[in-house]
Amino acid sequence: MLDWWISITVFIVLLIGILMTGAPLFVGFLIVIVLGVLYLLGDAGFGMIVNSMYETANTASLGTVPLFILLGEILFRSGSVQVLMKSIDRLIGRIRGRQYVLSISIATVLGALSGSSIAVGAMMSRSLLPEMRARHYDLRLSVGTILGGAVLAPIIPPSIVAIIIGSLANVSIASLLIAGILPGIIMASLYVLGCMVKIRLDPSLAPLEEDRSGDTETSVFQAIGGLIPFTGIIFMVMGLIMLGITTPSESAATGVVAGIATAAYYRKLSFKMLYECLSESILLAAIILMIFISAVMFTQLLAFTGATSAITQLVSSLDVNPYLMLFILLLIPFVMCMFVEQLGLMLIIIPIYMPIISVYEFDPVWFWFLFLIDISLGSITPPFGYVMFAVKAATNDISIGDIYRGSWLFVCLTLVATILFAIFPSVVTYLPNALGR
Repeated sequence: MLDWWISITVFIVLLIGILMTGAPLFVGFLIVIVLGVLYLLGDAGFGMIVNSMYETANTASLGTVPLFILLGEILFRSGSVQVLMKSIDRLIGRIRGRQYVLSISIATVLGALSGSSIAVGAMMSRSLLPEMRARHYDLRLSVGTILGGAVLAPIIPPSIVAIIIGSLANVSIASLLIAGILPGIIMASLYVLGCMVKIRLDPSLAPLEEDRSGDTETSVFQAIGGLIPFTGIIFMVMGLIMLGITTPSESAATGVVAGIATAAYYRKLSFKMLYECLSESILLAAIILMIFISAVMFTQLLAFTGATSAITQLVSSLDVNPYLMLFILLLIPFVMCMFVEQLGLMLIIIPIYMPIISVYEFDPVWFWFLFLIDISLGSITPPFGYVMFAVKAATNDISIGDIYRGSWLFVCLTLVATILFAIFPSVVTYLPNALGR
């Protein structure tokens, strides 16, 4: 039998080769797994594949994924989000650089409603960016606020990426979701502060003639009233989890009910819209489920090669400072996410990292939350951050160079936030510990 490190290298190279043909991610994983099991265990190993697929598909926590996808689809397709944007626009008021603050604020709330960075980036690019350009706001900083806001979507709960990480790493999903609340608010505030500093240094970035409230016909009380249904959705999703009343799956279901009620309240609900939402959600959920099943089997395959135990022994024998190891563990996915698709990288790295985290006794919620920020940041980091290409697709007349330049401020601010959370773990773990989750 090949040495474990040779086996891992062969598996990863084969996987990359298959994916380069254009095959779906889960297809590449399944081919590698079948060949690996056939080599290691022979025909008897296929029973393990069937059992693994069945057990993983029946994991209760995975029921959260399609429900959160459905909630996001309902809110976006019903047009209810337009009411949200209008209300936030009115409440921000007369401040210099209001459109930048508006962009980050809306993205923060949208992140708390959908959890999808691509959805947030694409929608903001289509709806808010044209308005910012019409008002002569700086193009690069405008694009940057949208990219920065997109990073917040997987971090602020609910987050499908957090659910997948928690399921793969055997970490409490509720704790991982709750952990994102305080850091998400801090990061959004840091983004706003960064914009204000840039405007102070260069006032031309925010034209004075556009520093007016967006909708003077809507009163402040009407704007607050427009936010109430969305506040209710957030409470139904995260509030019930924090109070210990529901599990993540149950809160996702109540969130969907609240989303449908909100669409009905704004007279946006229709059978056609619900059908489109369900169709899209089923398709995406099925793909994610197949990917997740493949990832679990890949973890088992690593165990059969002896890689898991070998990595544990190797790391245990090293005399490396924990903070240096933390830096290395976070640097690898940060760099790779510039070139490799986020989800596929997660599925490869998490099984390899798990024994290392155990050896160094890192708090699992803290570490995997830093990992979540790390891979989310990769989505807006040049040259191949996928959210940047979503923004490009939504705005064909903007060059990719302007998008790259607009992203760097928010990449740097996110790195500052990550360092802050690494030095002060209690920022991440305070709420989960206080709520006993």
